[in-house]
Amino acid sequence: MIAGALRGLRDRFLGRGEAAITVPPMDGALKPNNRLDEAAVVAELDAPEDLAGDGKALFIADGARILRLERGGPVEVAVFDRPITALACLSGGRFAAALAGREVRVLRGAETLRSWMGAAGQPFVSVNALAPAPDGRLLVTEGSQRQPYERWAHDLMELGGSGRLLALDAATGEAQAIATDLAYAFGVCAVAGGAYVSESWRHRVRHFGDGRAVLDRLPAYPSRIAAAAGGGFWLTAFTARSQLVEFVLREPAYRRRMMREIEPRYWVAPALASGATYLEPMQGGHIKTMGILKPWAPPRSYGLVIRLTPEGLPRYSLHSRVAGRHHGVVAAVELGGDLFVLAKGCRRLLRLSLAAIETEFGR
Repeated sequence: MIAGALRGLRDRFLGRGEAAITVPPMDGALKPNNRLDEAAVVAELDAPEDLAGDGKALFIADGARILRLERGGPVEVAVFDRPITALACLSGGRFAAALAGREVRVLRGAETLRSWMGAAGQPFVSVNALAPAPDGRLLVTEGSQRQPYERWAHDLMELGGSGRLLALDAATGEAQAIATDLAYAFGVCAVAGGAYVSESWRHRVRHFGDGRAVLDRLPAYPSRIAAAAGGGFWLTAFTARSQLVEFVLREPAYRRRMMREIEPRYWVAPALASGATYLEPMQGGHIKTMGILKPWAPPRSYGLVIRLTPEGLPRYSLHSRVAGRHHGVVAAVELGGDLFVLAKGCRRLLRLSLAAIETEFGR
């Protein structure tokens, strides 16, 4: 403990380790491109949150509704009394849905088969991702035990570390906590020997089974994970990191005053969309020149999907850069030869041809 404390003091004095404000570059497999901005816009939505596929159809959580994508556009299949914060398709035509981040239900049509309001003696606060496990259980990530789903930026600014990975058994009703004290768990996918989990505030994907960091030091905040048909995974990131935000996270007096005196939408913090008002932070010559936004400017919002190998290593990535429109990517699902991407920042459902993506990037 003493050695750790001394190491922390040294890092803060020298500005390295956990005290460093550097952000890894987007290079190699993460080299920026414009593929998300070039994607076809399938639908404009009201309040999109998540995507799920059953191998035959795509389902969208849009506000309090579940929509199914048809040829003519999305069609409503279910409505709830609260917004849906996570969605998954289960076997036997069942759904799992998280309502307002505080309840998880397993449903068949309009019938509720099982419901949970909490797990391991703690109520749900911010359930944000659901995924079926091979043993029939439902894997659940909860971003924070302190802040509700919509206040994720508050959790980041408070250096939150109260997230959980849970497993729910619809047959018995049992609810088990697999991991606690996660720095905003936001995405889960079953893998051999356990599960991959996104830990947003620590910029990594971890394997819960052996505990190792599969993917570390990401230049973005990872979110949901989905299996790819040819093996591997699709990892989304809801925005990119910046040195300015990293600096603010290491200045407690500034952060507390900012949170106390300024509206959250104007904080020096990541966002799902940006550029709508001159009141936003991060403006001036380093962002724009002669009214034109620099594509290499520090990001406040960003769009990113990363194709991972079965071992969790990046193969290639799809971007909507600083000057792009399709930011705040929170879900990606592969279905019928296409990749469907949910850009929450602009409330759009996008579609990209997998054959075209693999031809260009899949070397």
